[in-house]
This record gives sequence, structure tokens and C-alpha cells, in this order.
Amino acid sequence: MSGGREMKEKAGKGGHRHRVEEFQEERERLNKAVMRHASLKIKRFYALDSEAYRKGALPAKAKEMMGLVASLVLRCDDCILYHLIRCREEGITEKELEELVNVGLVGGGSITIPHIRRLFDAWEEMGAK
Repeated sequence: MSGGREMKEKAGKGGHRHRVEEFQEERERLNKAVMRHASLKIKRFYALDSEAYRKGALPAKAKEMMGLVASLVLRCDDCILYHLIRCREEGITEKELEELVNVGLVGGGSITIPHIRRLFDAWEEMGAK
């Protein structure tokens, strides 16, 4: 059973929870747990990661788009979903997403296809146009 469908079925009727919402809540909860136990080195890495995606010479949208392609090539579902959400927040269009996915597919090969399926499923869930 696919992960998205399984989560929706677990939530049941009336209590339907979206995978994207669940991911965001779990990510926030887990990041808080990490920070309760994190050394200075881990905290510095988190800060470096956040800073890398802030607007600079490149707009945040472009950086999130690069993060999405890198995550697709590396086949990290959590990272793909995180950057997809951020791309959506930054105003990415479906045409831009299609081109990003194509770059990721060419760079990562056919092994990225299962991740692309889940990416577009999440995109549709977010109500993307």
C-alpha cells in the first residue's frame, strides 16, 4: 500500500489528515527533540542549513528549487517533501516544477521515479495548480 493512501486510510473518515500536514507537524516535533539533545555542532549545522536557503545573491525560491532537485537526486523523501512545501510557499508554478523534476530525473536516473510519484501526489494534495 502506498504511504500516502495508507496515512489517509489510518486517519479514517471524518478524521482525515493530509500527509503534508502530518509531515510538517512531525518534523516540527522531531526538530524540537533534536534541539533538546543537540550539541553546539548540531545546532550550528541546523543554523547553516537554514541560512543556506535564505535570500542572498539568489532568491529563496531559486535556492529551494535547487534543494528540491538535490533531494530528488539523493532520493530523500523527507527532504523532497520539505523543499516541495517550501517551493510552493515561494510561489513555484507547475511548469517550473515539471522542469525541476525533469532535471532531477536526468541527474538521478529512473531510480527517482518512485520519489517523483510521491512528489506529484503531495503537489496535488497541496492543491497546486
